[in-house]
Amino acid sequence: MTRAIMIQGAGSNVGKSMIVAGCLRALRNRGLSVRPLKPQNMSNNAAVTPEGGEIGRAQFVQARAAGVPAHTDMNPVLLKPESETGAQIILQGKRLDRQDARAYAASRDRLLVPVMESFRRVCTGADVVIVEGAGSPAEINLRDRDIANMGFAEAANIPVLLLGDIDRGGVIAQIVGTQAVLSPSDAAHIKGFAINKFRGDLSLFDDGVTAIENRTGWPGLGVIPWFDNAWRLPAEDMLDLTSRPGGPVKVAVPHLPRMANFDDLDPLSAEPDITLEIIPPGRPLPGDAQLVLIPGSKSTIADLEFFRAQGWHIDLEAHVRRGGHVLGLCGGYQMLGNEIADPEGVEGTKRHVTGLGLLNVATVMQPKKHLSQTRATYIPTGAKVNGYEIHLGQTDGPDCGRPWLDVDGTPHGATSVNGRVRGCYLHGLFTSDGLRKAYLSDLGGSSAIAYETELDEVLDELAAHIEKHMDINKLIDISGEV
Repeated sequence: MTRAIMIQGAGSNVGKSMIVAGCLRALRNRGLSVRPLKPQNMSNNAAVTPEGGEIGRAQFVQARAAGVPAHTDMNPVLLKPESETGAQIILQGKRLDRQDARAYAASRDRLLVPVMESFRRVCTGADVVIVEGAGSPAEINLRDRDIANMGFAEAANIPVLLLGDIDRGGVIAQIVGTQAVLSPSDAAHIKGFAINKFRGDLSLFDDGVTAIENRTGWPGLGVIPWFDNAWRLPAEDMLDLTSRPGGPVKVAVPHLPRMANFDDLDPLSAEPDITLEIIPPGRPLPGDAQLVLIPGSKSTIADLEFFRAQGWHIDLEAHVRRGGHVLGLCGGYQMLGNEIADPEGVEGTKRHVTGLGLLNVATVMQPKKHLSQTRATYIPTGAKVNGYEIHLGQTDGPDCGRPWLDVDGTPHGATSVNGRVRGCYLHGLFTSDGLRKAYLSDLGGSSAIAYETELDEVLDELAAHIEKHMDINKLIDISGEV
C-alpha cells in the first residue's frame, strides 16, 4: 500500500522544495520507503539522472533526501525558459519541443497522461510519495489547463497540505484567501496547512494559527521556524542566488538572464575561504576577484550579447591582464572561445557570433543535446570527479590541446597558453573535494569542507527541524491511499 500527499504553496517561493526534502528525509529516517514527485517544474537548474534524462535540480536533491536514485519520473514535465514567453519542454527526461506560453497551455491534456504514468511508476514499491506543487493553486485563471497543482491533485485523487510563507507577511490572508478563491471541489482536497519561515517566538503566532483554523476548517500541522542552513542546500531558482561573504578568495559570477545549472556555485559558497559575489546587471566585474566564473546558459548566444552589453567583456580582459583566472562552464566555455556558429538556428535567428576570444576554440551548435553523468579525472592532481554534462554544441580548437580533465581516456576541456583561462562542459566539478582543494590552492585559498558529506548532514538537520516543528504523524494520517 502506498500513501501520497501533495504539498502546495500559498504563493511562489514559499519553501516547498525544502520542506518536501525535509519531510522525505524525516520519513526515511523513520524507516519508510519514500519518493518525491513534481509533476511540472520550471527551472533552468537541471540535473541528469542515471538513465540519462533531465529533471529539476530540486527533485534530484529530494531523491537524495529520500535515499533513492533520481529518476526522470520524479519530474515528468520540466520547462526550461529560453525567452520571456517561450520554453523548452522536457517530457520524462527528453526534449519534446519548444513552445510559447499560449501553445503550452493548449497541450495540458496531452501532458497529463504521461504525468500520471510517471506518478504510478513512482508509487510502485514506495510507502509514501510526497508530491510538490508549483506556484500556487490560487492562480485560478490557469486552473482549466493545470497539471501542477489542483489539476494533478484531482487526477491523482490525493490530499493536499497548503504551505504559507510568514516571512513575506500576510500569511493569514495567503491561506484563507486561497480557500476563498478555490472551487469547493478543489478546496476539499486540502486537508491541512503549515506555516514556513517563522522568525522569533513561535508562541506569538498561536492566535494566528487558531484564526486560520477557524476560518478554513483546516487543521494546522505546524509553524516551522526559519532554517538557518537553507543556503547550504542547492538553489533551485536564480532568485535564490545570493552573494556569500567569506574569506580572502573572491569568486565573481556575472548574473546572466538565462543562467543554467548554477549548482556549480554551491560547493564554492560553502567554503570559508571563498567570498562568492554575484554581479548584477549594471555593475562592473570587481577588480579584486581572483576568479571570474562564467556559468552555464540556456541561451548562450543571447547571454553572450547580454554580457557584452554590460561592458563585462572589457572588465574580463582587464581581469586577465592583471593576472586573474577565468573559468567557463558549459555555455560559459562556449562564450570564452573565438566564435559560436549556429547553422541550424538551434538558439534562434543568429547564425554566427564572435566570442570573447580568451580561449582559442570555436563552437558549433547542434540540435542533438548531450546528456550524461560523467566521471572524470582532474589531470593536474589525479583527483576524481563525478559530474554531468548537459549541452548543445561541440567545441574544438588549439587550446583543447591543453586539456585539464580526462574522461575515460579522452581529453576534455581547454586551457589558454598562459594557463589562467579554462573551460569545459562538465558540471559538478567542485563537488569533488580533491579537485576543489587543488583549484582553490591555485587561487591562494584552501578547502575546509567535505561537501557531499556535509550536504547529507544538512538534510539530516533539516529533517530534525521538520520533526520538531511539524506534525509528521498527522502528515501521514491526512495522506491518502493510491
